[in-house]
Amino acid sequence: MRPETPRPEMNVAPLVDVVLVLLIIFMVVTPQMQAGAQVEIPTAKNPDERKPKKDPIVLSVTKDGEVFVEKAPAATTDLIGDLRRVQEQDATRVVQIKGDHRAHYEAVRNVFKAAQEVGFPGISIEVRDAKKSSSPAGKEH
Repeated sequence: MRPETPRPEMNVAPLVDVVLVLLIIFMVVTPQMQAGAQVEIPTAKNPDERKPKKDPIVLSVTKDGEVFVEKAPAATTDLIGDLRRVQEQDATRVVQIKGDHRAHYEAVRNVFKAAQEVGFPGISIEVRDAKKSSSPAGKEH
């Protein structure tokens, strides 16, 4: 008869610890990876659900009227020049404007007008669906 050898046991506690740490890291980092400045976008009752084929160029307008092209602050004196430089990289991308609901309408309108002057193939304003919105303030990052 052979002596019985001990069976190995797998300790999963370190694996669970690592997975939980990674989950927390992703929960913190993911909202910061989105393009643009931190804005609270307005709600709409019937938003258009269509998505563009390519990733849009995101223009953000903060509540203070600051304009961001993707993640970079735009020169408000030369917004059209900034937009032309972005369009030269890929003329087929559309523009998506994320305007904070507390921003002056004039600031959002000026960004829209600048995008029209540059001649992008499509311009949209991002909104949240009022029916699906669970929080009254509905912060969007």
